[in-house]
Amino acid sequence: MNKAKLIEILAEKTNQKLSKEGDKIGKRQSESMLEALAEIIIDELKNNRDVTITGFGTFSSMTRYARGGVNPRKPDERITIPAVKVAKFRTGKNLKEALKS
Repeated sequence: MNKAKLIEILAEKTNQKLSKEGDKIGKRQSESMLEALAEIIIDELKNNRDVTITGFGTFSSMTRYARGGVNPRKPDERITIPAVKVAKFRTGKNLKEALKS
């Protein structure tokens, strides 16, 4: 699934839930919500804070430490791979259960 399809489905699902109230959300609002969610998660991870969505999972950042490696073009040459901050995701209980069945 790509971003455009996700936005389309998000608009449809949201409109189904809001149909009782008569409100409608378009694809542009869905795209704005998705982009805002991504920005929030990225900002929190940059500041070393976890983002937990109960039942879905937890986004966290961790540092992958510097280590030695081998240059694939010259196997005799050793290189140093620098430390880097990476994102990590742990699944929540509801997501785990949904994937099991």
